[in-house]
Amino acid sequence: MRKVQRRDEDVSVNENGEDQGPDPIDVAVGHRIRVRRKWLGISQSTLADHLGVSFQQVQKYERGANRVSASMLVKIAQKLDTSVGELVGETASSQGDESLFEKLAVPGAVQLLEAFASVQQPALRTAILNLTRSLIEETEDGAATVRRAR
Repeated sequence: MRKVQRRDEDVSVNENGEDQGPDPIDVAVGHRIRVRRKWLGISQSTLADHLGVSFQQVQKYERGANRVSASMLVKIAQKLDTSVGELVGETASSQGDESLFEKLAVPGAVQLLEAFASVQQPALRTAILNLTRSLIEETEDGAATVRRAR
């Protein structure tokens, strides 16, 4: 596999020249940037202004479509009040459950977590969890029904 740059985006290509998408490491770094930014309540535009780039460039960094240079990573870490090691996953606290980071990077996940954490009544939190689980089960059952019907 080799790297090429296409339309301002870094992608991996296999021996046949087929696009393999962004490098998984770039995607993981982008996820960490996104989660940290959203956790702090900083918009993409605010981060972009601080970095001297467009908000679209920040989007590309967060998707892993464009690699973040070392100097840019330092600037991002400073704005997000964290370390470069944390953003690249090399600190002890970031070596935990990587799937948790991926889940938090899903659009709306941080907002959902913040809303859930603001619920004071334990019974209401339990009801929200039960409702969410039942909706997921219904969706999975419905998808299975559709697959069987074909």
